[in-house]
Amino acid sequence: MKNFIRKNFIRKKENFKCDNCGAKVYGNGFTNHCPNCLYSKHVDDIVPGDRQSKCQGIMKPIGLEIKNQKYIIIHQCQNCGKETKNKAAGNDNFKMLLKISAGITK
Repeated sequence: MKNFIRKNFIRKKENFKCDNCGAKVYGNGFTNHCPNCLYSKHVDDIVPGDRQSKCQGIMKPIGLEIKNQKYIIIHQCQNCGKETKNKAAGNDNFKMLLKISAGITK
């Protein structure tokens, strides 16, 4: 029997404090970034939701894409350099999304 490696998303409903701006974030099972500053944390390793990353670096929002009329935030880990893409949420700070799209990321 072959070893089974899960590749699909693992839903984790958890609250967290943003490591960048300190905001309290209430998760819905799909939340992976702060809706205030849009920063994330490098917690997943292979599968989104696996929470197996040893890095634990802060993920800076560095870009924005539009796919199927939806915003996709590009994050880059400030510790190891890994880049990920994540869907923007309805409660995300729209001014911050605009700043990212204009290349203004502090």
